[in-house]
Amino acid sequence: MEAQIQRYPNIDTGDLHTQLPPLLAQIVARRGVTSLAELELSAKRLPHYRLLKGAEAAAKRLADALEQQQRICICGDFDADGATSTALMVSVLQALGAQHVFYLVPNRFADGYGLSVSVVEQARQQGAELIVTVDSGISCHAGITAANRYGIPVLVTDHHLPGASLPAAQVIVNPNQPGCAFPSKNIAGVGVAFYVLLALRAELRMRQQPAEINLAAWLDLVAVGTVADVVKLDGVNRILVQQGLQRIKAGHCRPGIAALLSVAGRDQTRLQASDLGFAIGPRINAAGRLDDMAAGIECLLAATDTAAQSLAEQLDSLNRERRSIETEMREEAEHYVAELATDNTELPALLVLFQASWHQGVIGIVAGRVKEQCHRPVIAFAQAEDGLLKGSARSIAGLHIRDLLERVHTRYPGLIERFGGHAMAAGLSIQQQQLDAFTKAVTEVASEWLQPHQLQRVIWSDGELDASCLQLPFVQQLEQLGPWGQGFAEPLFDGEFKVVKQYLVGQKHLKLLLESPQRVIIDAIAFQVDTNLWPNPAIEHIHAAYRIQLNHFRGQTSVQLQLEHFTALR
Repeated sequence: MEAQIQRYPNIDTGDLHTQLPPLLAQIVARRGVTSLAELELSAKRLPHYRLLKGAEAAAKRLADALEQQQRICICGDFDADGATSTALMVSVLQALGAQHVFYLVPNRFADGYGLSVSVVEQARQQGAELIVTVDSGISCHAGITAANRYGIPVLVTDHHLPGASLPAAQVIVNPNQPGCAFPSKNIAGVGVAFYVLLALRAELRMRQQPAEINLAAWLDLVAVGTVADVVKLDGVNRILVQQGLQRIKAGHCRPGIAALLSVAGRDQTRLQASDLGFAIGPRINAAGRLDDMAAGIECLLAATDTAAQSLAEQLDSLNRERRSIETEMREEAEHYVAELATDNTELPALLVLFQASWHQGVIGIVAGRVKEQCHRPVIAFAQAEDGLLKGSARSIAGLHIRDLLERVHTRYPGLIERFGGHAMAAGLSIQQQQLDAFTKAVTEVASEWLQPHQLQRVIWSDGELDASCLQLPFVQQLEQLGPWGQGFAEPLFDGEFKVVKQYLVGQKHLKLLLESPQRVIIDAIAFQVDTNLWPNPAIEHIHAAYRIQLNHFRGQTSVQLQLEHFTALR
């Protein structure tokens, strides 16, 4: 889909302009920063754990379990946030003296999401005396009811949006539950677990139990889970990510994280927040998508470099398999979308995709890719073993996908078996015979909720850079204002350039040498271009939206543009 490039208007930067260059002041002000203090990402600026409803009650129950050496079962989720949350909880509890802590992660294909009845049964069989959920639990009514029936108390630590009623857990810790005053409603599951452990350490100190561990040593896990879960990088999350990122760059991280960076070919000392999402997250997620998330968790828990490297190589292999499956599924999806548009009619406001052969572990990625291509919310379904269709939804700005599913569920009871999720992503299950009716219903509601202009892809630019900004000092200043990510978007600029040279590298990447209007010659690269259109020696000028970044190659550092979107001018 063709995109429109629009520039942010200049806004009042308050006092920022007295402490930052004008362009940098505009960039951070547009992202909600109102004072220089908000750019100070010290751990001291984190809100107190007492603000997180239920954290102190959970800490008391965990402290009791530690004193009594109860068997504690950690129940996670099969994504990177769930894996890092599980590894964090297991590792810290062991460091605090827990001798009988183990974890269970539901199998995506056999158990479904979260603390299901089958997972509770597995925990009971392994002698669990306390179940702690991480990155899940807020919608697991049946599983928690089953645990209560067995006399196994459940502590829920989660960040997903609750439904109309809360489950009957002994304690619930979730910033999105009613009555919680915690200032960040966007904190990831691993962040919630980290806060519970902060409260636990304080509780153990009050009980005069030995609890002198430095929880900052586990912030590498918190950073990975937060970025990989694509939660909004509000003030709290930016601090957690920055603190973890600094530890990883300094070499103070788990062997598993170092090994995953190694197999991904990333330089640990020059790590950016985006590397956590693009290099580590997909490799951990591949375990949960195709096999068993235990491999991802064991990699994060590995105590030696040798064990971590072996597990990281397994995850890397799974990720390559995942990419191959995804490519085939995405091509089928794109063919379907192309057929929808052959009669020159507008695509529907929301796309529902299904192929019986699709792999249910990869449908979320496919939904995300098609969403980017078409700028439409997308729900992709795959056949599940229980006869249901499992769906994964990805949305666009302006459409809260979980709320949309709730509206469909309310308006057409019985169409959706179960659902849950966030504003931008959700999961659901339906009966296969209901697919056509569901498609009609969900498209109907999406059409009511979305205005035509919201279905036009817009690329927001921070403006044009002059010659002084196409140099190392500016890019280094820009990097220091990070971490960038969801909700704190990495700056994007736009401008016209003369094309000096263009050629393909790899199979579908276009390398360019560009000349700015101020006669600055600069390298650029565009990934995954249409090779039917590029390279094109007849094109001498382009208009491009781009990110400016440092390129480290053979011991030299230079400035490079990464083109996000570009069109030929003449």
